[in-house]
Amino acid sequence: MNAVGELLQLEDIALDVDVPNSTALLQRIAAMLARRGHLIEAEVLESLKVREELGSTALGHGIAIPHARMARCGAAAGALVRTRFALPFNAPDGKPVSVFLGLIVPKQANERHLKLLATAAAMFSDRRFRERLWTSVQASQALELLTQWSNGSGPFAGARPNA
Repeated sequence: MNAVGELLQLEDIALDVDVPNSTALLQRIAAMLARRGHLIEAEVLESLKVREELGSTALGHGIAIPHARMARCGAAAGALVRTRFALPFNAPDGKPVSVFLGLIVPKQANERHLKLLATAAAMFSDRRFRERLWTSVQASQALELLTQWSNGSGPFAGARPNA
């Protein structure tokens, strides 16, 4: 299993969420991450907002990875949200975003943080993976995709990144 897949459980995935803007989206992600990490939702939200102010966490291709390192965080946590309608999120390709992988990690967990981000970036650069995630009807399907993804093997082997 990959680093991202290890974090997620079924309740960490929300599909076709109806939110009006990026602020509401970050609030939804913060609530999910706070619940999982036994943290204060307002602190998680503030950490995510501060990180976004440094620069957008959007990757392009309709994907963003809002993330933060937090002093009070005891263990890494993740949440995947796919919105019903794509939202402006300052993506490098100028396109709106509909798939958001929220991540929080302990402040001191630099290596874990970088591994999670690298895994997520590789995962989302796989066009076939993105397409299957966008067409997942149930959270269980999305979870299976996220946990089974492997760079260079598994159901996505041979897929060309960014193709």
